[in-house]
Amino acid sequence: MPMDQLFNYVAIRNAFYPQAGIGISANTFLLCLHTAAVLVGHKPRLTDLPVTHLALTHILMLLTMGLLVSTDIWETQDISGDFKCKILVFLNRVMRGLSICTTCVLSVLQAITISPSGSWLAHFKLKSTNPIMGLFVFLWVLTMSLSSNLLLCTVATPNKTQPGLLFVTDRCYFLPVSHIHKPFFLTLMACRDVFFMGLMVLSSGYMVLLLYRHTQRSQHLHNSRFSPNSSPEQRATQSILLLICLFAILYCADSLISMAIGLTWTNNSIIVCVQMLVANGYGIVSPLVLITDDTQIMKIIQLTCGKKC
Repeated sequence: MPMDQLFNYVAIRNAFYPQAGIGISANTFLLCLHTAAVLVGHKPRLTDLPVTHLALTHILMLLTMGLLVSTDIWETQDISGDFKCKILVFLNRVMRGLSICTTCVLSVLQAITISPSGSWLAHFKLKSTNPIMGLFVFLWVLTMSLSSNLLLCTVATPNKTQPGLLFVTDRCYFLPVSHIHKPFFLTLMACRDVFFMGLMVLSSGYMVLLLYRHTQRSQHLHNSRFSPNSSPEQRATQSILLLICLFAILYCADSLISMAIGLTWTNNSIIVCVQMLVANGYGIVSPLVLITDDTQIMKIIQLTCGKKC
């Protein structure tokens, strides 16, 4: 790697550490608050499990990326560099795949939760979390299967001048993938992402329609230009809609950069670092949105902090 690229790479990589610190802290806080809600005695909601799973996914995603860009882990000789690269890159991509799946599940469950009793979605309302747990097991297997090719094509090589290698970090690279396997895995991942993004769009449109109808009905009943305070269900729906908007923006930016790298096989460390910062953005913002718009969590924070909070 040229010295000017190396300097820029290190500078951008160092920007990841405060980003990861905020994201891991916020997701851990969200995880602890949901655990505290159960211990306090709040009735579990169907969306609690997806929110908890999303927080865990983002913690692991940020941790694995932090280990990938860290220099300390590569100085230990107990485990080979190839093994470290394969496992960390694989886990990081699995967590990124689970992020979109979990966000989709959260969106669909919220749409089902607020659906009127007479709608066709009301038939899908769940009385237990067992089906959701089974769904997450399936999503783990699916995502790990789609990312399995990374275990073969990820290497740690001291010979950075070897032609055809694609930059991942300054210690890990992708080997050139055959023309048969590369389109196959890219197509499968694209189909997965399009499917879950499509479900998110449909569920989001449905929730927006329900919120609009509720607003119109409330304004008619109260006959006032001031709308009443939002219910907890409405606030939860609005926060999930905001999450989906943020995810869509960051996902599109990440996809465009990934597509440019994948199609041109560009070995530019700066572009890869920018993609890293964009890809991790959702994992940092999402817990902050979920914490501030969750009335149950805010009550726990107020009880913990007391009147000063």
